Amino acid sequence: MKKIAILAASLFLSITMQAQDRSMPKAGPAPTININQPETFSLSNGLKVLVVENHKLPRISFTLTTDNPPYAEGAKKGVADLVSSMIGNGTTNMSKDDFNEETDFLGANFNFWADGAAASGLSKDADRILELLADGALNPLFTQDEFDKEKAKMIEGLKSDEKNVTSIARRVEGVLTYGKEHYKGEYVSEETLNNVTLADVIENYNTYYVPGNAYLVVVGDVTVKDVKKMVKKQFKNWSKATAPDRSSADPVDVQYSQINFIDATNAVQSEVALVNLSKLKMTDKDYFAALLANQILGGGGEGRLFLNLREANAWTNGAYSSLGSGKTISRFRAGSSVRKTVTDSAVVEIFNEIRRIRTEKVSDEDLKNAKAKYVGNFVMQIEKPATVARYALNKETESLPEDFYENYIKNINAVTAEELMAPANKYSLIDNMRVIITGTAGDVLPGLEKLSKDAKLPIFYFDKFGNPTEKPVVNIPIPSGVTTQTVLDGYLKAIGGKDATSKIKSVYIMSEAFMQGQKLQREEKRMNTKLYKTFGMGGMVVMKQVVNGDSSYAVMQGQKKELEGEELEAAIASATVFPELTKMADAELVAIEMFNDTQCYVLKQGNTSFYYDTKQGLKLGEVTTSEQGSQTISFEDYKDVKGLKFPYKSIIGMGAMNLEFITTEVKINEGVTADDFN
Repeated sequence: MKKIAILAASLFLSITMQAQDRSMPKAGPAPTININQPETFSLSNGLKVLVVENHKLPRISFTLTTDNPPYAEGAKKGVADLVSSMIGNGTTNMSKDDFNEETDFLGANFNFWADGAAASGLSKDADRILELLADGALNPLFTQDEFDKEKAKMIEGLKSDEKNVTSIARRVEGVLTYGKEHYKGEYVSEETLNNVTLADVIENYNTYYVPGNAYLVVVGDVTVKDVKKMVKKQFKNWSKATAPDRSSADPVDVQYSQINFIDATNAVQSEVALVNLSKLKMTDKDYFAALLANQILGGGGEGRLFLNLREANAWTNGAYSSLGSGKTISRFRAGSSVRKTVTDSAVVEIFNEIRRIRTEKVSDEDLKNAKAKYVGNFVMQIEKPATVARYALNKETESLPEDFYENYIKNINAVTAEELMAPANKYSLIDNMRVIITGTAGDVLPGLEKLSKDAKLPIFYFDKFGNPTEKPVVNIPIPSGVTTQTVLDGYLKAIGGKDATSKIKSVYIMSEAFMQGQKLQREEKRMNTKLYKTFGMGGMVVMKQVVNGDSSYAVMQGQKKELEGEELEAAIASATVFPELTKMADAELVAIEMFNDTQCYVLKQGNTSFYYDTKQGLKLGEVTTSEQGSQTISFEDYKDVKGLKFPYKSIIGMGAMNLEFITTEVKINEGVTADDFN
């Protein structure tokens, strides 16, 4: 089964990886920036309208934003997410199907969420587009049936993320940085979602979707006069109200730098993040210097973190830093996903680069390149209506000077190398830093404990939800008498017995998954020394692999490749009904480790580790490491088929996403012939 993960992950990456680091734009003469200043007017209910006329193209965009004070949802965290998922699914005046049909006819784009809405299309349809936007935003149809569907989808999404190490790391980072009671630290769980009712959704909408502190930004081929007429017609009956201010006190940083470790037993690499709080505002005098300092440290593929951890040391696919800014508290973060064996070294190098940006004057070349990156991005974005709308809104909500964006390039170019160290020291607090590491304790802790001693960084332990916990138990001794063969025999017994499995001549398995709304199908046919697998999307086969005895080939996107060397060996090794019965006698029993919170025997064969439950004997997972990265498969929900147990759920994890395949059909000794493997 291990090659399934490799094929699926390859497709997964080919679909989802769209952007690559690009070469730095060369600095040229600073262009003159002329941003049309919006004309504004307000309705009596408090809605403020900003109109930016742009007659270059016959297009129009509307962006509605309710700029309310942030708030924590507490025991009902997720209610705003449910508002976002339900709003826009039809109105009290129009069904969802009718709404979607008309927007398709207009060729317009609509989006609704818990604190706003947006629409764009041809300016000739501006009247109707705004009418539909207002109807969707002000007259949402909240039904019990739709509520149940959306909540079930969210809970299913949470379940698929339960074993995703990146998701776990991000959740705990929020908890530790801001605190569970803070709106940036709380997280959605199945428990909090089950506390939410339809009445809560309606109450949240009525409380926070109000015109007080609301802005409607209009950009495009339209006149202020026409906008006034349209807006008054569509929004005059929006009842006047202001959302309550339920914002909480700001969190504080730790008193001293420390390591916060989270044991994720199925992690194929370590998630490393160095974090401290930031109160940088766009109106601060050091705002532009702070941006450039962070850009040089870790703003992209040319940043020092990337050049160090990836280019110089080859520990990761990327390493970056970010510095938040705005009206509310944010954070500085520097981090990366690194190989487990170099976790402690990566922490040292990230600290070194932060110290360097704080204490050493940057070179003229580094500063020049950082400025070029910002100026280039700014110029590329400035022509987009969405950018113009965001800038107009920022000036209102962030209390920016009227000429903030007109002077943006000038202010970037005015920053000197001498001015970078002060904001670097102010916003990256090397003595008050949380080093948050999510990884496998057995692989990572020995190095971290040495780092803790050498660098005087105490280690504190937390579970996957940010609760303090005891140090994980590692290096569990293998009991006397347990061998590779006893583990394999235990597995075969758990799934139905050695005699029963040896009588199986063929197995047919069909399963499916969903990714970004697309249905994926996986078909497997197995006989001893033979394997046939296809991976399809939308009814089309996009990958196929066939093993027939001592030969194998793969087809991807129409290109056939005969497998050779290690690829061929791995394919042949997987070509059997039950590998544990015939092809794993040479696997090495290497350890007892936790996998998905269950204690497992670990058998290693080649570059794959297999995890077998020490109590039940069932195989719970496989982790395969290659030059392209690591892939994890978790096996769950074993079900009986003619006296044998098969996992009906296979979760393929790679990076920040999981692909969950559910088995729909299993056939034993039928549906497979030798001709299938030609």
